[in-house]
Amino acid sequence: MTRPLLQIQGVETFYGRNQALHGVNLDVREGEIVTMIGANGAGKSTLMMAICGVNKAARGSIHFDGKPIHLIPPHEIIRLGISLSPEGRRIFPRMTVFENLQLGTAAIGPAHFDEDVQKIFTLFPILERRQSQRAGTLSGGEQQMLAIGRALMGRPRLLLLDEPSLGLAPLIAKQIFDTLRELNKTQGLTVFLVEQNANHALKLAARAHVLVNGRITLSGTGQELLTHPDVKAAYLGGGAH
Repeated sequence: MTRPLLQIQGVETFYGRNQALHGVNLDVREGEIVTMIGANGAGKSTLMMAICGVNKAARGSIHFDGKPIHLIPPHEIIRLGISLSPEGRRIFPRMTVFENLQLGTAAIGPAHFDEDVQKIFTLFPILERRQSQRAGTLSGGEQQMLAIGRALMGRPRLLLLDEPSLGLAPLIAKQIFDTLRELNKTQGLTVFLVEQNANHALKLAARAHVLVNGRITLSGTGQELLTHPDVKAAYLGGGAH
């Protein structure tokens, strides 16, 4: 079995005296989609921030491609090939769609910009039509497409997605997840996804984890968790989709 691309071992984080993550262990292998589901406040975004080096792990370790990254600054982590599409999208509202996509190349430089921006426009044709429009005037779904597109402009080896379906209409959310599935299938994109929308996330993922109060309480394949009675009761409305 190949070495994990991302390996998280015994990670604990704190906000002041409050512990947010309690000994989290997981890995993501190259070419797979791994998801973590959990309620709001479970610690999912905290884990993403720890991977990116924004909220440092107080204990434990995080390795990317065999290299320890839990002690290096965020800009160095990005240069290694990790891109984040953050919760709440966090696009630059006063800048145009095109300018937001340009910012996605900050860590790698503009050498492949023309080629890569066309790939984003193929993935999300609406962004090509909106490229000269201020990003803040886009719909929520279009902003999410832009946030993912901006992350992909960094040519990541690992794409981190934090609540990509948050606040989106079901049809738009499905479109986002379908795009992720296609990128994984055709380009081998490695994805670590945290989501409250368990139904979409578990159907997409090869492997999955449930995070409750900063602790992983269940792990398995996406399909195993999709049919697990505890998951169905807590996250799928007792089995309703």
